[in-house]
Amino acid sequence: MASVHDISDRYVDDFAAADPVTATLMGISGYDDRMPDYSPDGHLARAELARTALREVKAAAPADASEELAAAVITERVGMDLAVHEAGLDLSALNTIASPVQDMRIVFDLMPTDTTEHWETIAARAEAVPVTLDGMRASLLTAAGRGNVSALRQVSKVAEQAETWAGLHGKEGFFTGLVSGATGVDEALRARLDAAARAAQEAYAELAGFLRAELAPKAPTKDAVGEQAYRLWSRYFTGADLDPHEAYEWGWEEFTRIETEMLEIAGRIRPGASLAETAAALDTDERYLVHGAEAYERWMQQLSDAALESVRGTHFEIPDPIMALECRIAPPGGPAGAYYTGPNDDFTRPGTMWWSLPEGRDVFTTWREVSTVYHEGVPGHHLQIATAVHTETLNRFQRLLALNSGHAEGWALYAERLMRELGYLSDDGDLLGMQSEQLFRAARVIIDIGMHLELEIPAGSGFHPGQRWTPELGLEFLRTRTITDPGIIPDEIDRYLGWPGQAPSYKLGERLWLAARDEARARQGAAFDSKDFHTRALRMGGMGLDTLREQLAKLG
Repeated sequence: MASVHDISDRYVDDFAAADPVTATLMGISGYDDRMPDYSPDGHLARAELARTALREVKAAAPADASEELAAAVITERVGMDLAVHEAGLDLSALNTIASPVQDMRIVFDLMPTDTTEHWETIAARAEAVPVTLDGMRASLLTAAGRGNVSALRQVSKVAEQAETWAGLHGKEGFFTGLVSGATGVDEALRARLDAAARAAQEAYAELAGFLRAELAPKAPTKDAVGEQAYRLWSRYFTGADLDPHEAYEWGWEEFTRIETEMLEIAGRIRPGASLAETAAALDTDERYLVHGAEAYERWMQQLSDAALESVRGTHFEIPDPIMALECRIAPPGGPAGAYYTGPNDDFTRPGTMWWSLPEGRDVFTTWREVSTVYHEGVPGHHLQIATAVHTETLNRFQRLLALNSGHAEGWALYAERLMRELGYLSDDGDLLGMQSEQLFRAARVIIDIGMHLELEIPAGSGFHPGQRWTPELGLEFLRTRTITDPGIIPDEIDRYLGWPGQAPSYKLGERLWLAARDEARARQGAAFDSKDFHTRALRMGGMGLDTLREQLAKLG
């Protein structure tokens, strides 16, 4: 009988073949010239892979503690993938940030372009875009026939994204811009790339037309998914069976705590000013301004490099391969904000921090974003994800596919707070920015749960007490009760409504990491070593929060 590690490794190979986009995103080589089958048959095939793996793991006898953990990890993660499929939510997947429409576009950002062979691979994958989008349309129509369609807001916004990438908004299309970088290729490959780019953009234009003309009339205007669907998505994103009502109440408590501390910090920066007035002053302070996208990219890279060098050996164990972290501006068309993509299995592709900038803006503030660089880079996502990839004692599923949002985003938010503890946010402007992000994430807990469950706003909140949450109130809350960059707030509301349960995973995951560290410190007393705690925790790889809680309790 195969071991748990063998079953897990084989599942990675099988899944990569069935989902080449995820394979590229996770750095699994050999599938970069292909696209997934997003038709109903493709989803069914991936579900059968999940069922097979779960049966085999259940039948296997773990050989040791590492296999016991591996069995728990793959059972929880693959089990949640299967639960989403059985609810029909993979067929209907459509949102503004993380659905097949975006994944098919983003995957090209991670493909090398140095050689003729690289461009041939890009051409092959681009040529597959039209048929892949045809399959996705079939799934969306199948789901619609079962009464399962994303809300009209998501359908309309994704249509806008597709039009942007198709070059229908007066700017160069994404694929045309991509292949224009193919210099030194022969005429035949040049013609192939140009034809593939045109076909891919036409396919995205057709998708936009389909979404507006065929799917939008079937889409519900109501954004809230309700408690039953919300609990499923919450388990998917956190790997824990959390009570959304308890989390909603805790979110208000956390929001109030952070808001109070922010007022103290603002008082040191601009005595007597409100949070909004303080933010406005910092937004025009030349000490915190960067002019131009290229200069902003350099600022990101310099801050990231400095953090890597500074914490290595002092606060974290960082092997040589993990020292490579690229910072890049993302192509236009997606929602504004930062995100991270991990290294491949052999680290020939480095981890990358991407920043999607608001269109039309040429001046960028840094005071809000110092902690975001730590969140996406080191000691946040890059250290966490790259450490798992580098840990040879983990099986390939644990190293490449096991991460979930509660574990990942919870760690990254914890990492921001940790950098403050270590003295890296001593400037009050940068500290206010870090706390602004903490306030923003607490607001996400409140708004995400509140909008999807249509909960009542509590008395004493100072914000429409007694009313029930709507998208309009969510927008107003972020604009009036946080100091988040106003340019990204509309995208945030769209994100929460299309990705239920994901946004609260940041603070809920951070809450668990903090509690686990406090418990370890209480158990070990003076012998507690934070560097050792972090090293051992990260080398366990990704897992759901319930599994993580059990494992961290064993660290001393």
